[in-house]
Amino acid sequence: QVRLVESGGGLVQAGGSLRLSCAASGNIVGIKAMGWYRQAPGKQRELVAAIISGGSTNYTDSVKGRFTISRDNAKNTVYLQMNSLKPEDTAVYFCNLYAEGRMWSQSYWGQGTQVTVSS
Repeated sequence: QVRLVESGGGLVQAGGSLRLSCAASGNIVGIKAMGWYRQAPGKQRELVAAIISGGSTNYTDSVKGRFTISRDNAKNTVYLQMNSLKPEDTAVYFCNLYAEGRMWSQSYWGQGTQVTVSS
């Protein structure tokens, strides 16, 4: 069983910064990617940023240049540094871990952390 625990959400004014953390624990094998998704009210969940096992990163266009994803492999923790926040960044942010082996794959989710950006 893998558990993801997120922290770091909150309320911030536009232009401010927040740093999200997601710590993974449990029987963790075959990690291929870790990432952050977000879901705003009435909208579908969308990928914000991901970091692949080799270290490469992907970002959705709307956060490029403002958000940075990083990972501490020793701690099985992924971070999302969010700068220059905008009201449209308001959403529940979910941590995701994707793992796979020769005959299996599994996606794990955290419980979500609320990020609210006021104008």
